[in-house]
Amino acid sequence: MTQRIVIVGGGAGGLPLASALGKRLGRRKKAEITLVDSCASHIWKPRFHEVATGAIDADLDAVDYRAHARRNHYHFELGRMQGLDREKQQVILAPHVGADGEEVLPERRLDYDYVVIAIGSRGNDFNTPGVRDHCMFLDSRQQADRFHERFLALCLRANHLAEQMSIAIVGGGATGVELAAEIHHAVALLKLYGHEQLDRSRLKVDVIEAGPSLLPALKPELAATVKKELEKMGVTVHLDTRVKSADDKGFVTADEQRIDADILVWAAGIKAPEMLADLGLSHNRINQINVAPTLLSDDPSVFVIGDCCACEMGENKFIPPRAQSAQQMAKHTAKNLCRLIDGKPLLDFRYRDHGSLVSLSNYTAVGSLMGNLRSGSVFVEGWLARMMYISLYRMHQVALYGWLRTGMLLLAGRFNRLWRPRLKLH
Repeated sequence: MTQRIVIVGGGAGGLPLASALGKRLGRRKKAEITLVDSCASHIWKPRFHEVATGAIDADLDAVDYRAHARRNHYHFELGRMQGLDREKQQVILAPHVGADGEEVLPERRLDYDYVVIAIGSRGNDFNTPGVRDHCMFLDSRQQADRFHERFLALCLRANHLAEQMSIAIVGGGATGVELAAEIHHAVALLKLYGHEQLDRSRLKVDVIEAGPSLLPALKPELAATVKKELEKMGVTVHLDTRVKSADDKGFVTADEQRIDADILVWAAGIKAPEMLADLGLSHNRINQINVAPTLLSDDPSVFVIGDCCACEMGENKFIPPRAQSAQQMAKHTAKNLCRLIDGKPLLDFRYRDHGSLVSLSNYTAVGSLMGNLRSGSVFVEGWLARMMYISLYRMHQVALYGWLRTGMLLLAGRFNRLWRPRLKLH
């Protein structure tokens, strides 16, 4: 009997997993692979800050799930998981509603023998008053597109009135830091495209971090280098600053100071979607599902990978919610599902930390490599780090398309630069 494998979530873990299983099992009819996602196309989440500023055109860089499914021997189902009937082994999909609010697809149920939950994480506002009402998030393509719209409108107004524009970002992690740098780069480019009165001297960007340093995942000396680079651009960095509330004008800090801005962004902390806490599976306080070393949950037919799983890798140490974690988990889960179908025992997952890289737009990049080596990590910055940062995305493309198609995409991108603007202007 053909096994039915349903993968929920087409992000940094789910899409490579569907690709791998489609090639290994779907092509040979050993399993029926179905990928579920609430969007019709995929953008690599670590690039959302570039979509938000227009540094990349998401329409050109997006992977169309249906086209990709056809080439890689799996099925795609558009929908959002709203529950799991574990007794009947069915994924329950919510009705799909169009842009005009009309129901396009009714509630559906997908049968499975094995399900892999890979729906990622969302921004965690920690129930801070006013944040949900007044702040923008960068958890999805739609949110990145909304930021882009507001950002271009703000630049247009600032140029017309020859006035200052301001953006405040809460969260000194990779998203907040990279967004701050991309905003500066985008404003510099807009001056070349008709915004003569607009330049970086009229731009005010604040990055607000509750901890003692930026990028807590990096070593202190690396975090200090990033802070220095941001300040060179003109970004104001607020450390040890906890936000108490947000309103339509800006943020109020715990010591009653105000940091006002035209656009407010929340990029602090993560949590898994609330729906996961209702599945009857063991989970932690931020809704991540607890998994065994094999990446199986309490239910032997439910795997969980990526940001939405809590996988212990040592005493009170958990695998960090990064794209590299999700990609490694996807590769391991593909291997384990093939072993299950062949009647072999499951293998435990071992996370290998390849280091961290943070891009400061075209200006530079900073990070550490080979963090899994006993001798420690290697510090890199500047042009070399920037090239290595770009290569991370290229390796993601290789996992989806293979080397030949990735090379062709790279070549097409080079040609696009000859006649397309360096920034998405609409």
